[in-house]
Amino acid sequence: MKIKKKILVLGSGMVSRPGIKYLLDLRNLFVTVASNELEVARSFVNGYDNGEAVLLDVTDTEALAGLVEKNDIIVSLLPWTFHVKVAELCLRFNKDMATASYASEAMRKLDDSARKKGLLFLNEIGVDPGIDHMSTKKIVDEIIGEGGKVLHFYSFCGGLPAPENNNNPFGYKFSWSPKGMLLASKSSARFLENGEFVEIDGKELFLNYRVEDVAGLGAFEVYPNRDSLPYMDIYGLEDALTVMRGTYRYPGWCAAFKKIADLGLINETVVDGLRGLTYKQMMAGLIGTDDIKNVVKETAAKIGLAENSEVIEKLTWLGLFSEKKTPEHDNYLDILAHLLLEKLYYEEGEKDMLLMRHKFIVENKDKTRDIIVSTLIDFGIPGGDSSMARTVSLPLAIGVKLMSEGKIGLTGVQIPIKKEIYEPVLRELEQMNIKLEEKRIPLQL
Repeated sequence: MKIKKKILVLGSGMVSRPGIKYLLDLRNLFVTVASNELEVARSFVNGYDNGEAVLLDVTDTEALAGLVEKNDIIVSLLPWTFHVKVAELCLRFNKDMATASYASEAMRKLDDSARKKGLLFLNEIGVDPGIDHMSTKKIVDEIIGEGGKVLHFYSFCGGLPAPENNNNPFGYKFSWSPKGMLLASKSSARFLENGEFVEIDGKELFLNYRVEDVAGLGAFEVYPNRDSLPYMDIYGLEDALTVMRGTYRYPGWCAAFKKIADLGLINETVVDGLRGLTYKQMMAGLIGTDDIKNVVKETAAKIGLAENSEVIEKLTWLGLFSEKKTPEHDNYLDILAHLLLEKLYYEEGEKDMLLMRHKFIVENKDKTRDIIVSTLIDFGIPGGDSSMARTVSLPLAIGVKLMSEGKIGLTGVQIPIKKEIYEPVLRELEQMNIKLEEKRIPLQL
C-alpha cells in the first residue's frame, strides 16, 4: 500500500465517524485521529492498518504542534473556537487545513498569509454551511450561464428527528452540540426581502418565524438564520430583491425558546452560587422568588403565561422544576445545554432527518420567470450513522480527498463556492444518495 498523504483529524465527536471511515477506506491515506476520548478514536480506526488513534488535550499547544508538524492535511472537527489556533500552527508548519465550520473573521484574516505560503484553508464544507453553499452556487451559476438572473432566494435548513421519531414535547433531538445551537439562538438576524432590508434583534428572533409546508412532511416553523446579506456577494445575487436564510423546526419550537430566552436561560454569564442547587432552586433564584413551593406558577407569571400553558408543560417535562441536582456549571446556558442533551436524545434505532430547501424566483433571458425549488430530505440509518453526521463529515472528507490528490488549485481561506470544489463533491454525494431534487416551474405573471 502506497501512502500519498498523512491526514490528521482533530476530534472524534458526534458527527465525525462517517468522514473518518471514508478517508480510511481510501487506503492510500494514513489517518491519525487525535481526541481527548481515546477509546472513541480507537473504535474509528480499529481494523485499519492505515489509521491510528492518539490521545490529545487540544489545550496542550506543544502536543498539538507536534501532531500538526508530522502530517500533511489537518482536519479540524474541534469546537470552532479552536480553529484559528490550529490554522496558525498550519501556517507555522506549512500544512493545508479543512473544517466544516463557518470561517470566522479571525480565520479570514489569515487569508493573505495562507496565500503567500501557497496553502489552502478550506472552511464551511459540511452541510449548513457546506451543502447549502455548493447546491446554491451550482444553480446560480447555471442560471447566470443561461443569461438569467435570480430575483428572490430563500434557503432553509434544519436537522430534526424523522417524523416517526418526533416523540418529545420539543420536537427536537440532538445529533450535534446543544451549546452550539443555544449560542446560535441568541444571534440577531438580517436579510433582504422584496427589496427591503430587515434586521431582527436576537431577543426577537423567535417572534419572527413563518410557517412552511413541505410535501410529505407537513408544516415547519422557519426563523431567520443570522446575517443573510453577505450571501448576495458570496453567491453572486447582486440583482436579487430577496436573500434570506433560515432554520427549520417543528411547530411549537419558537414559542418555547422565546420564553426560555426571556427567562435568561440562554446566558453564559458566570453566576455565583449555582453549584449544588436543584433545578427547582435554580429556577427560583433565576426569577427572584423565595416561594420554592410555587416556582412553576411564579415562573409562568414571570413570562406572561398560564400555569397550564404548553410552554410551561414543556419546561416541566424538561426537568427545570425538578428536585434533581444541576450539573457542576457556573452559568445557565451550560446547565441548560446539559439538560437538553440529557432529555432530547436519540434512542437506539431512531433516526434523524436533514431537511434543506432552496427556492429561487428566476428571470430568464427572454424575461419569462420560473420558480426553482431544490430539496434535500435525508434520513439517518437506524443503528448506524445519523444524517447529521453523514451530511457534515462526508462533504468534508470528499474535500480532503480532493486536496490530497491536488485537484483543488485554490489557496488562502476558501469556502466551497467554486466549481472545481462543488461539482465533484456534489457528484460524489449523489452516489451516496445525498442529493437535492430540483423542480422548475414556469411562473405565470
